Amino acid sequence: MDLGKVFGELNPLLLIGLKMTISVTVLALIFAFALGLVSCFFTLSKKPVLGWISKLYVGLIRGTPLLVQVFYIFFAIPQMMQFLGFDVRLTPFLAGLITLTLNAGAYMSEIFRGAINAVNTGQMEAARSLGLNHGQAMKKVILPQALRICLPSLVNQFIITLKDSSLISVIGFADIMYQAKIYQGRTMQSFATYTWVAVYYLVLIAILTFIAKQVERKVKI
Repeated sequence: MDLGKVFGELNPLLLIGLKMTISVTVLALIFAFALGLVSCFFTLSKKPVLGWISKLYVGLIRGTPLLVQVFYIFFAIPQMMQFLGFDVRLTPFLAGLITLTLNAGAYMSEIFRGAINAVNTGQMEAARSLGLNHGQAMKKVILPQALRICLPSLVNQFIITLKDSSLISVIGFADIMYQAKIYQGRTMQSFATYTWVAVYYLVLIAILTFIAKQVERKVKI
């Protein structure tokens, strides 16, 4: 059990996996942010149909494990599409990106909804009294305050999504965990391999947390 030797052999593989992990996580968080906002507005909409769609989406995601969602999108949906006559094949990267986006988007939807509801109702009334319509008041007055309120929860969701990205290695996505499994299977150095994997994730999350704290400090109300 030589940690130094294993690190020397494993590090180039983990660096390749790191690029893949960061790529899929960043893209998923960007798309999930937009999806979460849309879902949140659907929930707050006065049109019942939009509210039901959003609640169904959030309920399905929150009620099923992420691993089931990964398998469903990678295996079940292409099979269903082929049954309907469409030849749909998803790469592990695309399936992982869709899964992480849908998963994080549902949780962000609830984070945004809680933050918007936490903004004093007088803010909307004051904005409307100044001549802004509902959309303008939401964009210029409510949302900026809500984003500041929910920033710590968003950071927590970013960290969860980064860690959850390791689950999509089960469908062949070549992230950090996938590279580690390949190396461990070849050398049987389980302790050293997964020790370095844990160190990689700890460093990644420490960097993300530090950056988030700086941003949070700057935008603090």
